[in-house]
Amino acid sequence: MFDVGASELLLIVIVAVVVIGPKDMPLAMRTAGRWIGKMRKISGHFRAGIDAMVREAELEEMERKWREQNEAIMKANPVLPTAEEMLPPPARVTPADILSEEKQAVDASGHAGEAGAEKPAAAAKAEQAEFHLPPPPP
Repeated sequence: MFDVGASELLLIVIVAVVVIGPKDMPLAMRTAGRWIGKMRKISGHFRAGIDAMVREAELEEMERKWREQNEAIMKANPVLPTAEEMLPPPARVTPADILSEEKQAVDASGHAGEAGAEKPAAAAKAEQAEFHLPPPPP
């Protein structure tokens, strides 16, 4: 920002020593340092505020572009059905269906009995062979 060379800086130091004097020079340098620190804080705060405003403006511009592109895409392409709409309606199971399935299972095994009745040995071996189950313990 300020283009101060070595010769100009030397001239400023000589003038400051002559005008202020060597005795008051440390106090003057501390005061100048404090003022420079305050100016840097203020300029940093100002710069951060400007950067935040620029970012917000860029975000608003990008959101506007995205919204326009989304509208163009939605107009160009038809609305596709959702996954739930594509699924067939759920099958309704009634108590009569459950009873008929149990009756078919009993008819297929050839034994009429209660639901908790044991299966014949041949049917148990067939299940073990089908599912590769280990043999029952003795």
